[in-house]
Amino acid sequence: MGTTCTFCQIVKGELFAHTVLDEPHAVAFLDRRPIFHGHCLVVPRQHVRTLPDLPNELILPLFSAAQRIAAALEGALFAEGTFVAMNNKISQSVPHLHVHVVPRRKKDGLCGFFWPRVSYQSDDDMNLVAMAIRKELANRGPATAS
Repeated sequence: MGTTCTFCQIVKGELFAHTVLDEPHAVAFLDRRPIFHGHCLVVPRQHVRTLPDLPNELILPLFSAAQRIAAALEGALFAEGTFVAMNNKISQSVPHLHVHVVPRRKKDGLCGFFWPRVSYQSDDDMNLVAMAIRKELANRGPATAS
């Protein structure tokens, strides 16, 4: 019997996503409706709905992954910084805890909480961005937390 949680289906490989990080406790993939190209979602492999539900032993692996994705976005996409955010229940489109890691540049138009969304022109464009992020993560070496 399968799950109806989209992110659990991605984690299990039942749904395709442009995965950039796959570790024992966390997975990161490109958002299909990104704020900017390279916008990643970092999720715990275990189904957890909100941050207060996250078991203590998963805090370090999840946020270590988000930290490394933030650094990789700067190197892979020449971003000047990142925006890192999480919704709990309100505005949480998928009820599975996820950390948004969004590449930022000065004067990129992102202000307040009214975020424009962009589209990738094709699946190939998504593949190129995902490959650049994976390469940057590999260049940075293995995780120090698991």
